[in-house]
Amino acid sequence: MNFSQIKPIDYLWLFLITLTLFSAYMAERSTPGFSSIAIMAAVLAIKGRIIVDHFMELRHANKVLRTLMRLYFYVIPTLIILVYLFPETIAKWTALS
Repeated sequence: MNFSQIKPIDYLWLFLITLTLFSAYMAERSTPGFSSIAIMAAVLAIKGRIIVDHFMELRHANKVLRTLMRLYFYVIPTLIILVYLFPETIAKWTALS
């Protein structure tokens, strides 16, 4: 295989696979704690940003659309961390009764 023929997108794909395998390893091996939750949330944000910018090709899209898509991958990890830190409070806020 000639490495000069490998495109940057291929390296990004390999990086995404590596992050996914790392996430699976962390989920199986680490004890639940703030550090592991924060690392997993950061991995989620990184993977989301790569997918939005490179695989969905929104890097040069309309600024509003690009910003909304990027925000999704920053808001969700933040919510994951907040649910870990304040589970009872968020359960009360989201209860139907």
